Amino acid sequence: MAEVLSMRWTGVTPEHYDATRVAVGWKERDPEDALLHVAWFEPDALRVVDVWTSRAAFERFFAERLAAPVQEAGITGEPEIGFRPLHRRYIAPGVSGAA
Repeated sequence: MAEVLSMRWTGVTPEHYDATRVAVGWKERDPEDALLHVAWFEPDALRVVDVWTSRAAFERFFAERLAAPVQEAGITGEPEIGFRPLHRRYIAPGVSGAA
């Protein structure tokens, strides 16, 4: 069953996020088993909502592709993360790709 990831990571800036995204190579190689990624910023934190095929899929992606770039970008601390089973999703007609 798909899982919804909700994350808040205090101290992460848009510059941290962009450097990490480039290092991970999301556009060149899609994260396996990722279904949706949405990110935005509060004054003091990064917020993310993802949908993954499973919690294990996210944990594998973090360990194999994300952890090292996070460290290289100078991101410190630990994110607040929660997982919940996906009940339903809706994607508006005509919406596709990255923004």
